[in-house]
Amino acid sequence: MNNKIIIINGPNINLLGEREQSQYGTDTFDDLKQKCLKKANELKININFYQSNIEGEIVNKIQESRKNFDGIIINAAAFTHTSVAIRDALDIFKKPIIELHISNIYRREDFRHKSLISDVVTGGIFGLGSEGYILAIISLEKMLKNEN
Repeated sequence: MNNKIIIINGPNINLLGEREQSQYGTDTFDDLKQKCLKKANELKININFYQSNIEGEIVNKIQESRKNFDGIIINAAAFTHTSVAIRDALDIFKKPIIELHISNIYRREDFRHKSLISDVVTGGIFGLGSEGYILAIISLEKMLKNEN
């Protein structure tokens, strides 16, 4: 296993399976983590899974990731629409980043239509449920192998 990817999750993602199942599905956070680890094993890549409800902790994790990871998959959740600090940390990363949202942010409330991080990431996946994480892992792995 060569490539190392970190999956960073923002606020309330730890409550998957309990909250707004019409938006986020029935998979729990642990179910999601296990699916991602299984896919990473199949692709022979290393992934770390991280979640925090605290903006500064996410910024710290992104900064630390510059030295330890080859790519980031980030579901910044509500911080997508509010955090210049997370945007700036991602901009400093300078390696492939995929922005991910379980729900389609463009089919939700108007305030969710604006992503402060979209202009500094490599690409984005939204509205495909927890399957979006699997697609993000596959896509990032291909980017890191220069197949994309």
